[in-house]
Parts: sequence; C-alpha cells; structure tokens
Amino acid sequence: MAPPKSALEFLDFVNASPTPYHAVASSAALLDAAGFTKIQERDNWASTVKPGGKYYTTRNGSSVVAFAVGAQWKPGNPIGMVGAHTDSPCLRVKPVSKRTANGYLQVGVETYGGGIWHSWFDRDLSVAGRVLVRQSNGEGEENFVQKLVKVDKPILRIPTLAIHLHRQSNFDPNKEDELLPIAGLAEAELNKSAAEPEPGAAEGGFQPLKALPERHHPAFLSLVAQHAGVDVSQIVDFELVLYDTQKSCLGGLNDELIFSPRLDNLNMTFCSIKGIISSVESAPLDKDTSIRLVACFDHEEIGSLSAHGADSNLLPAILRRLSVLPGNTSSSDLAASTAFEQTLATSFLLSADMAHAVHPNYAAKYERNHVPALNAGPVIKINANQRYATNSPGIVLVQEVARRSHVPLQLFVVKNDSPCGSTIGPMLSAKLGVRTLDLGNPQLSMHSIRETGGTADVESATRLFEGFLGRFGELESKILVD
Repeated sequence: MAPPKSALEFLDFVNASPTPYHAVASSAALLDAAGFTKIQERDNWASTVKPGGKYYTTRNGSSVVAFAVGAQWKPGNPIGMVGAHTDSPCLRVKPVSKRTANGYLQVGVETYGGGIWHSWFDRDLSVAGRVLVRQSNGEGEENFVQKLVKVDKPILRIPTLAIHLHRQSNFDPNKEDELLPIAGLAEAELNKSAAEPEPGAAEGGFQPLKALPERHHPAFLSLVAQHAGVDVSQIVDFELVLYDTQKSCLGGLNDELIFSPRLDNLNMTFCSIKGIISSVESAPLDKDTSIRLVACFDHEEIGSLSAHGADSNLLPAILRRLSVLPGNTSSSDLAASTAFEQTLATSFLLSADMAHAVHPNYAAKYERNHVPALNAGPVIKINANQRYATNSPGIVLVQEVARRSHVPLQLFVVKNDSPCGSTIGPMLSAKLGVRTLDLGNPQLSMHSIRETGGTADVESATRLFEGFLGRFGELESKILVD
C-alpha cells in the first residue's frame, strides 16, 4: 500500500527546513500557493483584512501566523486556533566559533533546548540558518537584508572516542568540551602566508566588534558566503545551527514509518499549515461566522519566553486586532471595547505538539493503559497538574470533530512516578483565558537527531485540523461550559 501523499509532502517540507527560518519560509510558500496574502504587523490592517480573505504574517522570520476570515464574521465572534512550534533542539554556532586543537579546525557550538546530545555524534553535519548582509540600495546607501543559507554537504562531524579508550558503559559527554565538531585539518590555515589578507577584513573605520574572520574560520565564512550568494565582506552577522545532512525518508517494511530529524515539531507545523489550507477548500468561508487561525512559534524548546515565542504578545496582539475587525453585517449592538474579551470567551486552541509513542523495549516507562501507537491517530495529552491544558469539554469538542472527519484518536497520561513535559498549551490558555486542548502525533526518539513517526499519522492530523478549523464556528456554541 502506497504511503499517503501528505506523508511524502511532509518529507519535502522537513528536508527543506533545517531551521525555524526555513520552516517559516516553507510554510509561507505553501500559503502563497494557496492564495493567502502576506501582511506585516507594522501595517494598518483596517483597509487590508476583510471578511472572506486569507492572510498570514511573520515575526522575526521564525514565527508565522495564518488566518482565514469567515465571510459572515462579526466583531467578538469566535476564533478557532491551532498552535504549534517551528524550533527543535540543536547545536548553534557560537558568536566566536574559531577553535583549533591538535591539528584540527573546530567550530564552537552552544546547545539549544534539551537534545539527546549523544545522538549527534558520528553524524554527517552541516550548517543552516540566516545571514545578515550589507547591500547597496542603488542610491549610494546601504541596507541590511536577511538571506537564508543551507549548506547541502557534510562539513562537520563530532567523532566519538574509540571504545578502546573509553570502557565505561555510560555515554554522557561533557557538553562544553566533548561536543565540539571538527571541520577539517588546520594545516592549510597554519601554512597560510602572514601577508595574505584575510577575506572580509574591514577596510578602515571604527569596528565595535572584532572582524568576523577573527571570530570564525575564514574557510567557514567563505563557504557560508558562497551559499548566501554574497562576498564575505558583505556579511555583518549570522545565526547558524548544525543539522544532519541525511534526509528524512520513509522506513519500515511497508513504508509505514518516517525516519526524520525535527519531527518535534515540524510534523505539527506542516499538518497545521496544510490543515488551514485544506479547510478553506473543503469548507468555504462564505457561510463561516468565525476566523480560522494557525500560529507556529519559535523558541518552544527553551520555554517560549522571547519576542516571537508563544509567551510573547504575538498571538494576543493579533487576536485583539482581529476581534474588532468589522464584519459584512451591522454590529452596532456590540460594544467594540468588549469585542476582544468576547472573542476570547468563545474561542478554542488546539495546542499541537508531538506525543510519545510506546517504546517496545521500554514499555515499563509508560502507564499501562495509555500506550499510544504509531499510525493510530493523534494523541490527546492529559495531566492533572496542568502540564497539559486538556479538559473534558475540550475532549468532547475534538472527539466530535474527529468523528465527523473519520480520524482515530488516542489518550496519554504519564505515570505518577514519571516527570511530565509541557508545551505552549498551558501558557497560552492562562495568558488568554481560551479553552485549550493539547494533542500531537505519536513518535519515538523525541529530541534525538533522528526520530521515528508514522506515515498515516500525517494524514490523520491534517484531516483533524482541517475539520476543526472548518467546523469550529458551527460546533462552538454546542459545547460551551462557562
């Protein structure tokens, strides 16, 4: 049996998205192709955003919010939302990365998030991210622009120590001293003529920071500049992370599995973006009284407390602007000053972040009656201590959506003697007072450089989000507990 088309599309999406910046660019490409209009937060939306329209905006190039306005929208009406995140645990190139040791060129890196760092050893690594470059605007002035970079060849590797020299059964590398990738041999650098000018050296003038070639290996900078399509001298700064060059692919005897980096959480990012696009196709906006919205945030893996994370003003600010959006019908009976609060009281958020599938070799780590399986549908995540925001009215709503969309669901709680992770659901629920449910597709090896998921689950989650966004305006009033 052939894998679902959506699973193959996801492979292309994740392979093109080694960083949150790339994930947002890939999402924007899907939205552009579906007729969504890009707008900017800094602009006045009053003359742009209209009932019946489809739009998206980005912040920092690493978070994206897309929304479709029902043609029958009125101020204060509900908004159906799906929230996900674009980031994953990784290694980030340090601001001063130039290192040498025992004849090797090395690149200094900083850990981002809670990665399974030993899984990064002996992998074919490269770098990707964004580069800020100086460009002439043609009028004698200079502007600074962002360029995305993805070096498509292995240039780095973190080698393990041979077992002959390390007989311990555990492998817990020191993250500062033993997690340094090698980039090549230092001979070429050592033999370089002292009179040879370093690429990118500043030509006069005060420089507040050391020149980039003093902070990073010149050969490394040259490669980055080449892939950015600029000269080294144009690079002002960059944010680069390491990624595994092995592509995401189908696996298993019957192609029922996905072997991939960044399933957490690009799987949910992709499914939510595809879900809002599909919802407009399957349930047109002409009779919809609600707004359909998808928000994919950066920085979830480090707590979301940033200007573009879920704990920022990004979603509240957008919801406030949308809540007072004039409708096509008269709304004189509604006080504009309370439209935002009324919208929040009737809205709902699906917090979409990957869940744990049962591991056959560690089954004792799972609560015996809550063992999610791959390809058995999205997993509703529940925690009595509110590490997840799920409650019964939310389960009833999502179950009704799943019934109409023919999507199987699963339930998950952790064991009482185990720690429980969390995600953006509880923080957004508390910040906004919006009804919220946490769910996600099941996977193995979460936070490893190489994770495992199910092909059928991509289609299931996409259909669930499509059904939720397309039907929320109809279902909201039927399942309301104040």
